[in-house]
This record gives sequence, structure tokens and C-alpha cells, in this order.
Amino acid sequence: MELNAIQDSFERVAKKQKLSYSKSQELIHQVGHEIKQALASIQSDNDSAISVDPKTVLTELKAKLQIVGSHNHLEGPQRDLNMSLSKHQKLLEKMLYPDISNAYRNVDFDPHIVNQIIISHFYREGLFDIVDCLIQEASEPEAISLRLQFQEIHQILKALKSRNLEPAVNWVSTNKERLKESGSNLELKLHKLHFVDILQNRSRADALKYARTYLAPLASYYMKEIQKLMGSLLWAGKLDKSPYANLVDPTHWEKLAEELMQTYCNFSGQSFRDPLNVAVAAGVEGLPTLLKLANVMAAKKQEWQAMKQLPVPVELGKEFQFHSVFVCPVSREQGSEENPPMLLPCGHVLCKQSINKLSKGNSRGFKCPYCPQDASVAQCQQLHF
Repeated sequence: MELNAIQDSFERVAKKQKLSYSKSQELIHQVGHEIKQALASIQSDNDSAISVDPKTVLTELKAKLQIVGSHNHLEGPQRDLNMSLSKHQKLLEKMLYPDISNAYRNVDFDPHIVNQIIISHFYREGLFDIVDCLIQEASEPEAISLRLQFQEIHQILKALKSRNLEPAVNWVSTNKERLKESGSNLELKLHKLHFVDILQNRSRADALKYARTYLAPLASYYMKEIQKLMGSLLWAGKLDKSPYANLVDPTHWEKLAEELMQTYCNFSGQSFRDPLNVAVAAGVEGLPTLLKLANVMAAKKQEWQAMKQLPVPVELGKEFQFHSVFVCPVSREQGSEENPPMLLPCGHVLCKQSINKLSKGNSRGFKCPYCPQDASVAQCQQLHF
């Protein structure tokens, strides 16, 4: 791990620094000791019968200080410290400020797709003025259709921040059937938050009236949750000091906003996670591996640029795994559109190219390499990722 190397380097520098500091302090104490002794000798001349020549004492002190205070005593530790600091600085520059251009490869990007991803990102951030400018400059007029969608959800989320649930409730009412089909309980959560807000800040009668109007129709689906809310009526105005204190947890509002955004994106055919953020985050995580590979392939730049598949795996976290990846157990190659996974009658899965090799490129039968069952190319079914 890169951070472990940085920590080890830092510890070496700290050790050298402590040694240099210790030597310096030792030298300072020794110089001070010699000066004190010289002063004591001069002062003792007044108190004793033995005559002491101050000039002689100072001459001797000067000779001793030249020996004790010689820079040679500090030169070694200081030189070692400077060398360690220099190495540590170079390591930091290499680890924390790498030349990422080394990992660059000439890839044909579709400008339209890139523009769409950037436009979607700014819409998600609510930066509509920037998007309007980008759409005009990039000649992407069809992207304007996303504006209304994201404007609506941003208005809903903005209202939620100020504890105004009305826009969200209206959207849920409009999409009630779709929410029911998807098994979402978003409607209950919205009315639950509104009920708790009324109970905490207004009267018990207002909360009960709201429950009869909006929660009663949901009782057949969420009886236990609604019964719990009815129990909380006894603690009107003081829920935070009651057994129902978790109902006023402010994180409920944050979680609702996140779930609402996720559901809205679902219904709009948009991904919940920002594609641009995902791409950048995945690139940052995979960059160290790519840089190491680029350094290894430095002498084979043309081969590096021509690669269609990396010779080493780039390990990414589960949060970046959106589709299944199939690796053929025979050829050890990853499945692709040109070489898709094929399901054999026995239930085993091989890549299309492996099946063609086993069948000798024709319709003749072949045996599954993992069980004795016979199969033919016609019996194999293509699987989709």
C-alpha cells in the first residue's frame, strides 16, 4: 500500500530528527557546562588565596569550546536528516502527485455521450444556467428535456429542507399507482413525517385530524406502523422525551430526501448515482494500478496504446460493480459482446469461442469439459449480461 510506504518513510525521518535534536541538545549542555566552570574559576579568584588569571581561564575555555562545539559533531546527524527529508519529499511527490498523463491512452470517445453525462451532472447539481450555456455551445438541444424533470425534483428537495412536505406529497399522489406497483412505502413515510411534525409543533387534535384524513386509508397496508403513531398521540409536544423519541430524529428527513431522489430517478429512467461522479471515483481508485502498468509498459508505448484489454485486473469496490462479469473457465477470457457467455444443456456456461473450438467450428456434438454430458452448438443458449 502506498500509504504504508509514506508512513515508513515519515517514521525514518522522525527517527533521524530525534537523533539530530538529541545531539544538538547534548552539545548545548556541554558548552554551557564549560562556560559555567570557567565563570566559577574566575569568581573563585576573589574568594581564595590562590590567584587565577582570567585571561588564562578564557584562553582555556576558548580551546575547549573549539573542541566541544566543533560543527563536526553535528555534521553527521544533520547530513543524515537532510538526506532522509529529501527522500521523503521525493516519495511524497511520487505517491501523491503522480504524472497521471502516463496512464493516458488514445481512446475514441463519443462526444455526444460525454456531453450528455456532463449535462446530467450539472442538472443533478441544480446548475441550470450552466447547462443552458453548455447545451447551446455543444449543440445538444435534445438535452433540454431533462431540465423539467430535474427542476421538479430540485423544487421538491428544496421544500423538504425547509420542512415543507406539500410538493413531495403532491408528487407522491400523482404517482401513487406506480409507487404501489414498485412496492414503495414512500407515501407512508411522507405522511408519517408530516404527522409527527404536526404532533410536535401543533395540537393533538390537529395531528389526529391529519391521521384520519391521510393515514387511515393506508391502515390496511401498514397497520403496525400506524398503531405506533397513534400511541405517540399521548406525548404531544414532548415526543423527544418519550418512548417515541426516535420519531423526531432529524435523519429521517435526510433519508426521505435520498429515497425520494432515488425513486424519482427510477421513474424518470435516470440512474440514481451521478454517472460523472461514478466514473471519476472509479478512475481515482484504479489509477495506481494503471500508473504501475504504464511504467512497466513504458518501453512498449505502441503496444500500450493498442491494447484493447488490460493484461492485469483493476480491482474496484463493490459500489462500482453494476453488471455481472463472466470469465470463461476454459479460455480464462472475459465475456464480451463478440464472445458472449453460452449456456450448455447441462447447465454449465462457456464462452462462444470456447464452444466453437470444442465443436471444431461446425454443428458436430461435443462433450462438456466439466461433465460427461453431450451437447451441440444448436442446443447452447446465449446469455445476456
